[in-house]
Amino acid sequence: MFTDLFTNEMLLIPICAWALAQVLKFIIALIKGEGFDLNYLVGPGGMPSAHSAMVSALAISVGIIEGFGSTLFAISVIMAAIVIYDSAGVRQSVGQQSAVLNRIVRELKLRQPRDVLGKELRELVGHTPFQVIVGVVFGIAFACLWLFLTNL
Repeated sequence: MFTDLFTNEMLLIPICAWALAQVLKFIIALIKGEGFDLNYLVGPGGMPSAHSAMVSALAISVGIIEGFGSTLFAISVIMAAIVIYDSAGVRQSVGQQSAVLNRIVRELKLRQPRDVLGKELRELVGHTPFQVIVGVVFGIAFACLWLFLTNL
């Protein structure tokens, strides 16, 4: 049973695409001078979108292996569309709202003790459309390269 989990390419390809996108996100943050922040290795937001890379890698892998006319491909594309929409739409809005709320809280701190106001909200939650597109392209390219190199 566990052997099946560790050899299932439909699991491995998307997980590896996600992990590599997270590593790229960390490296890009370092290059941009944002410091050595390990949150980029596991957290949401940033460039590229690891969630988009993961679901795109899954969808294209299913299409190549099971066929682009299969029910499984249709299901994976619909799931990918929902995740991508969420990361670029809903979560991006949450990040923007967090930035506004954090600014309000900083202004209130001048008048209130810090323990009353609490800690800042995470602003880097969602993705810009460009980050999502790069994640999608990365996920598709990663899956195609993996499947090409393994002759599937």
